[in-house]
Amino acid sequence: MEQLAAIERRARVVSHYSTASGRLASVVEALHEQAGQTVVVLVDEYDKPILDALDVPEVARASRDFLRGLYAVIKDSDAHIRFSFLTGVSKFSKVSLFSGLNNLVDITLDPRYSAICGYTEADLDTVFAPELGGLDRDEVREWYNGYGWLGEERVYNPFDILLLFDKHKFGAWWFETGTPTFLVETLFKRGVGPLDLDGLVGGDDLLSTFDVDDIATEALLFQTGYLTITGEENLGGNILYRLGYPNREVRQSLNDRLLRYLVRDRSRQAANSIRLYRLLQANDFDGLKTLFHAFYASIPYEWYTNNDIARFEGFYASVFYSYFAALGLDITVEDSTNHGRLDMAVRFDGQVYLFEFKVVELAGEGAAMAQLKTRRYADKYRGADAPIHLVAVEFSRETRNVTTFEVERA
Repeated sequence: MEQLAAIERRARVVSHYSTASGRLASVVEALHEQAGQTVVVLVDEYDKPILDALDVPEVARASRDFLRGLYAVIKDSDAHIRFSFLTGVSKFSKVSLFSGLNNLVDITLDPRYSAICGYTEADLDTVFAPELGGLDRDEVREWYNGYGWLGEERVYNPFDILLLFDKHKFGAWWFETGTPTFLVETLFKRGVGPLDLDGLVGGDDLLSTFDVDDIATEALLFQTGYLTITGEENLGGNILYRLGYPNREVRQSLNDRLLRYLVRDRSRQAANSIRLYRLLQANDFDGLKTLFHAFYASIPYEWYTNNDIARFEGFYASVFYSYFAALGLDITVEDSTNHGRLDMAVRFDGQVYLFEFKVVELAGEGAAMAQLKTRRYADKYRGADAPIHLVAVEFSRETRNVTTFEVERA
């Protein structure tokens, strides 16, 4: 209402309506009459009142219903409007929010407009060239590039780039502006672990619908910017999109937040992460086993009761992954070779670590190292001319901890 009042003051329009929709219709008509030209309506962050209240569904629904009536005015006033442009984080279904505004054209996944919401490589090399001095160009790309909407090139997060140039320091600037508590809690409630995120698949209709009462995990992560499109596939006329982390900022920060949710002790989490880094530097595998054993022992009992044995392996592997990802290390999960798929590969400090995870009650003792060897996962990495370590990690559902942490040089 305050924004409508400001527009009325600037246009010197006196409104006789008490509702937001009535005042919007009135001011659009008045501006048309004053200028003798039809009006352009620009709405930025059209969904913010809903997204800000997602953790309080009744408030989010009330905001949605209010906005539905407000945006219907745009359709009803089309005789006075030349062009309307709405931007936001999420695309709510027409039924839920735009039932009265049925002439919208969605350009979110239109390759012709794929670069309008971010900076391109050309932008950095031309417009921002004077700001790049002293910054490693590849590191800038690793941290902030990677968002894709089916165009030929990926774009940078503008918020991050501007703060990087201001501070001349790498950091999770965009991520730290939000508080993804609702997101993290939703992921855990749905049993979606960190390992699941970098490889989700969603269809066109799935990614383009979003509602307070029916938020698909893929739509939530994609439309809020935590995952982006990494590829697409046509299966008999059905378009499927592969999703993944856009860049280091999101991968590192989101996994750090997931760990924080598990540990519930930020100081302890930070100490564990620092120790993990130091142990890797020293190749202290006995120390790594002790570290992870202590961590799993500290996880509340209810986390185990919410995971059946079929998901147990993924839950434990996710903890490993989040610790490494939160350090910003070079990680590949479910890496395909000609002999199968390796659970996790980590490249660090000129060395390669190949991890295989098993639950002893399902696979039997010694199965993890046997698979690493018999499937010859190391062959794919020999060309890197770096020391390769096979790391077999086995867990027990009975003891709820690591039972085997075996390491061999490949």
